[in-house]
Amino acid sequence: MSLTNFLCKKKSYKEEERHLRANDRQFNLQFQYATNAIKTSKYNIFTFLPLNLFEQFQRLANAYFLFLLILQLIPQISSLSWFTTVVPLVLVLSVTAAKDAIDDVNRHKSDNQVNNRQAQVLINGQLENEKWMNVQVGDVVKLENNQFVTADLLLLSSSEPYSLIYIETAELDGETNLKVKQALTVTGDMGEDIKQLSAFDGEIRCEPPNNKLDKFTGTLMYKDQKYSLDNEKILLRGCTLRNTEWCFGLVIFAGPDTKLMQNSGRTTLKRTSIDRLMNVLVLWIFGFLAFMCSCLSIGNSVWEYKVGYYFKIFLPWPEDVSNSSFSGFLMFWSYVIILNTVVPISLYVSVEIIRLGNSFYINWDRKMYYPKKDTPAEARTTTLNEELGQIRYIFSDKTGTLTQNIMTFNKCSINGKTYGDVFDFAGQRLEITEKTEKVDFSFNPLADPKFVFHDHGLVEAVKLGDPAVCEFFRLLSLCHTVMPEEKQEGNLLYQAQSPDEGALVTAARNFGYVFRSRTPETITVVEMGETRTYELLAILDFNNVRKRMSVIVRNPEGRLTLYCKGADTIIYERLELSCQQLMDTTTEHLNEFAGDGLRTLVLAYKDLDHKYFETWKQQHFEASTALEDREDKLSELYEEIEKDLKLLGATAIEDKLQDGVPHTIEKLSQAGIKIWVLTGDKQETAVNIGYSCNMLSDDMKGIFIVAGHSASEVLEELRNARLKMKPESFNDDDEVNIQLTKPQKKYKKSVVLPEETVEEEYGLVINGHSLAYALEENTEVELLRTACMCKTVICCRVTPLQKAQVVELVKKYKKAVTLAIGDGANDVSMIKTAHIGVGISGQEGMQAVLSSDFSFAQFRYLQRLLLVHGRWSYIRMCKFLRYFFYKNFAFTLVHFWYGGFCGFSAQTVYDEWYITLYNLVYTSLPVLGMSLFDQDVNDRWSLEFPKLYKPGQQNIYFNKKEFVKCVLHGIYSSIILFFIPYGAMYDSVRDDGRTVSDYQSFALMAQTCLLVVVSVQIGLDTAYWSAVNQFFIWGSLAAYFAITFTMYSDGMYLIFKKSFPFIGSARNTLSQPRTWLAIFLTIILCVLPVITYRFIKSVLMPSYSDKVRYKISQAKKGPPPQVYRRRIRRTSSRRSGYAFAHQHGYGDLITSGRNMRNRHSSASVTKFPNSSVGTYVNVRQNIPMSLPLNEIASFSGSENS
Repeated sequence: MSLTNFLCKKKSYKEEERHLRANDRQFNLQFQYATNAIKTSKYNIFTFLPLNLFEQFQRLANAYFLFLLILQLIPQISSLSWFTTVVPLVLVLSVTAAKDAIDDVNRHKSDNQVNNRQAQVLINGQLENEKWMNVQVGDVVKLENNQFVTADLLLLSSSEPYSLIYIETAELDGETNLKVKQALTVTGDMGEDIKQLSAFDGEIRCEPPNNKLDKFTGTLMYKDQKYSLDNEKILLRGCTLRNTEWCFGLVIFAGPDTKLMQNSGRTTLKRTSIDRLMNVLVLWIFGFLAFMCSCLSIGNSVWEYKVGYYFKIFLPWPEDVSNSSFSGFLMFWSYVIILNTVVPISLYVSVEIIRLGNSFYINWDRKMYYPKKDTPAEARTTTLNEELGQIRYIFSDKTGTLTQNIMTFNKCSINGKTYGDVFDFAGQRLEITEKTEKVDFSFNPLADPKFVFHDHGLVEAVKLGDPAVCEFFRLLSLCHTVMPEEKQEGNLLYQAQSPDEGALVTAARNFGYVFRSRTPETITVVEMGETRTYELLAILDFNNVRKRMSVIVRNPEGRLTLYCKGADTIIYERLELSCQQLMDTTTEHLNEFAGDGLRTLVLAYKDLDHKYFETWKQQHFEASTALEDREDKLSELYEEIEKDLKLLGATAIEDKLQDGVPHTIEKLSQAGIKIWVLTGDKQETAVNIGYSCNMLSDDMKGIFIVAGHSASEVLEELRNARLKMKPESFNDDDEVNIQLTKPQKKYKKSVVLPEETVEEEYGLVINGHSLAYALEENTEVELLRTACMCKTVICCRVTPLQKAQVVELVKKYKKAVTLAIGDGANDVSMIKTAHIGVGISGQEGMQAVLSSDFSFAQFRYLQRLLLVHGRWSYIRMCKFLRYFFYKNFAFTLVHFWYGGFCGFSAQTVYDEWYITLYNLVYTSLPVLGMSLFDQDVNDRWSLEFPKLYKPGQQNIYFNKKEFVKCVLHGIYSSIILFFIPYGAMYDSVRDDGRTVSDYQSFALMAQTCLLVVVSVQIGLDTAYWSAVNQFFIWGSLAAYFAITFTMYSDGMYLIFKKSFPFIGSARNTLSQPRTWLAIFLTIILCVLPVITYRFIKSVLMPSYSDKVRYKISQAKKGPPPQVYRRRIRRTSSRRSGYAFAHQHGYGDLITSGRNMRNRHSSASVTKFPNSSVGTYVNVRQNIPMSLPLNEIASFSGSENS
């Protein structure tokens, strides 16, 4: 057993509960828990050769050729020399072994790099540096800022107040937002006291290792007290510690048991549909081979019985042959050896080379290179290229895949006037580009240099002191729950509850209203250079029902104000009547913003009376301390104070999509590819992105929301949706219903449902809890039928397991190729389940990339991967297979026809060297040239006409029907290739009267005709000519004649008399005019039917590809058309994506002060005079409350320097 195997050793029985004790390795070793070493490699130096050969001979083709080699070693039936099989077989095994060895060496390097990382582990009362691979369950580990989490840890303590820490989970879920975790108070009090940490002997009982990233259940028993443990106290391997100086954690799961590795799962062997088809065809060919050999063996028995028996004196039987039947039996195996070239081993070598070459094209494609991150596209798997040209369903993650998870302040409406657009002198709106002049914020030393805005009118309004504009940005700087951090003077870092909030506060900062610092009682803002401190009296926090957030503040002059922001539909209901006209104008602006796909939010405020607020504050205190109906009482108070508001305006936030996402989705849709979004985000967020990407639109006939809370409700909603889309789908004579009612055969896994089309466009949105019911066995078919009728499907709040189940559902019932694309560990199961897995690389993490088949940095590269590389790879592979089967059937079946002229004696038509070199030398390079360089249209036209992709989805270019055509073509050619040379040679003599009708002359003519014909045929199949193609075709012909004249020369015969018996045949035969006439006639008869068929088909029944090529030929005659990429714009009545997408706030966390550092703010703070009015915050501080971790939302750490 290797060291790594030993280190990763786990107990053999299934673990039902994990039990461990801190700082006690002896206790924990009895359970044989896995250590922190990981192992993804397959071999070591001793096991490589036997294991690799064992794996390779599990392939049917390799085992078949090994069987042939054994047959060739039996003298009685050997009709060919052993080297004709050994050389190709050794070549195939060597190439595959070298490729596997390189892959495994890379895996070893990756494993060693991770296993040898250093970690600080508490051992024998002191911190020691240990390699990750030596960390064990129960160890206490110290992490420092920006370090990776070593294993799955229970957080014990940290440098932050109340043992809070901030982590980045990019490796797990692709999100760069910072998230908050908090330790138990009992362990947090230990701080960084090494003695207390060393003495900590708590025992943990928890769930066994699993792949659920968002759940953890367990208990801690410490000092006779039991404490509950949940996911908020667990740090997962793959996370990164941020904005936290240090923390200590207890290892619960290590190495392969961690949730990160559990999500990686076991990599299954993915095979393309062409591979699966090839297995079927190879079985057909074996059956055909057995049929031919049986016919020939029967022919031999009859011939030996009727003719050969009487010629035994001149043609004696072998010693072991006593009768004609046994002779026929031996001839059967001899012909198996001769005719084995119908399944040549070189086919598999060539396929691997073609796939490897097309993989290099992906790696080398500069148009898929992302310079900002120095990230090229990478084909991590070389065996799936042609599958990229057959995709019908794409399953995509949202965050980090479609979006950048970056929000930018784009436009706003203030007091009935919009800001954000740029106009020319004629009043026409200009499209904003990188060259558009940007607003200069140099007047503000605290401005964020990364912030970009183009409308100079807004900054001028701020400088002129427009009251509405100033109040607008004052609201944005005060009404939020953002946490500031200022490590250096003026260098602000905002920790925002959501990217939306960060964008709004950053906008206010740049326009002169800089949120500088906060305490539980105050908010400090720098307003146009003047530092002002507001007294924070209350936070009326956001939740999914309220869809708004308010703060109540007192300014230094004593003015009491309530600032509110939220969804337009919610705010409008609470405005005073005098705002009606402004509301109508703002609504028009909101419609315009929503039409641009922006996330909108309405702002309002209200001045409060001091006496009224005192009364309200007391009522609020009573409600917040009530033991019954507390939430309802608080809601009533919020409703009471948040009314008669004055409208200020609206904001428009752009949820930054990755560049080119809408355009890519549009192109893929035109190519007949359906895109399903599977995301863990809320429904409103996902739907808003659906609109931004143009996947959803108001032009759709309907968008169905499935949100049932039981299996029956979900089933009813799905059926109602299908009834509206296609009522006839409920008829008994419907094709799918007929298919579903058919009794299934035992060997069939499931029924394959045909595609169902509807006239209109529909969308389907389903939540995670409803999806769980929909994926049950009795409802999954209904879900699939309804979803497949829709143009767009969005699944929200789904778990990683549900993502994989959705992909598996489509694979189960649809004869379609699927692709999954994501960027986090929560996408790994989906990526591995799909036929093709694509990982988005870059800042979002690498876990998805490591599990993927292909990777690149931006979603927009997907259209080039599929429509260009995928389509080319599929076409090239199909052309290769059609040509390869044709040329080998034409080559092999000549032996079949020759059998009747040689007494069915298994004599070969060709020279043995020609048989050996035919596939390896003479015909290998031309077909590789076509398979690596051919293209029906170039990349530009492939993207211009996405419908060119559809034949691949339907597998038109190579299927069983096309294979039969190749066989029939090969049979026809083999008849011509045998009988034309036979007729030309029959009883013929040279000019000097010497005969040329001998066997060797005939063999030379037949093999020359064959090579010239297949060379002409590949010329007809080639659509894109290059110097390489020309060189390969002409070079192969030249090599044939050079090798032939060399091997058939006198010198070679004198040196190797037994190996080269065809002495002088080349110069004698090829010098005769009738030979070249026969070659010419053979070419005409073989090629003319092909040309005629293709011409008639292109004229009478042109394919879409034929029409496109005709368009291109016409376009080349004129000037090139100007490439115009239209701006994708939609109109929508949907608004307030921000408010609906917002998560539950953490106002309680702020007002309690539990997340505040006890440090002096670098900003100057204005002190308030003593006030007779007590603050609500101070009252709340007297209320005993625990930190509401379920209300802590994720932070986004976009640094503003």
